[in-house]
Amino acid sequence: MNDIRREHVESAAQWLAGYDERLTRAAADAKAVSRSLSQVRGSATSPRGEVAVQVGPGGALEDIRLTPAARALEAEQLAKLILATAQQAQRTVGAQVVEIMAGYVGEGPSLDFVKEHLPPAAVREAEERRGPVDDDEYFANPEVIVR
Repeated sequence: MNDIRREHVESAAQWLAGYDERLTRAAADAKAVSRSLSQVRGSATSPRGEVAVQVGPGGALEDIRLTPAARALEAEQLAKLILATAQQAQRTVGAQVVEIMAGYVGEGPSLDFVKEHLPPAAVREAEERRGPVDDDEYFANPEVIVR
């Protein structure tokens, strides 16, 4: 085999090894994110403690507890209180999802896609938790602006 051909074969083999390594790393990262997301839970309690709820990773209601004080509420008041409390727990889950995904995909179109499918209040809560993006993080993961 001539030297030029050998160089091309070696270069292709190196590229393929690097590509395989990146795929392996991406698969491991995806598994870790999946595990993290499956463990996300959100809890909330109404201001006076009549209602407590827990929601799972997708925001689905998993548990609801009513204290004896809930019996003193009219049905409509109780329904609104349960709904508001569940929404708070869902916002907590959404904020956790944004935090996990930001660590995985960084700022940019992929994270924006995740945020688009969450309640706006959950996104605001996540941004408040994270605080402003510092310059080092911004330049390491610049946002792409498409017009």
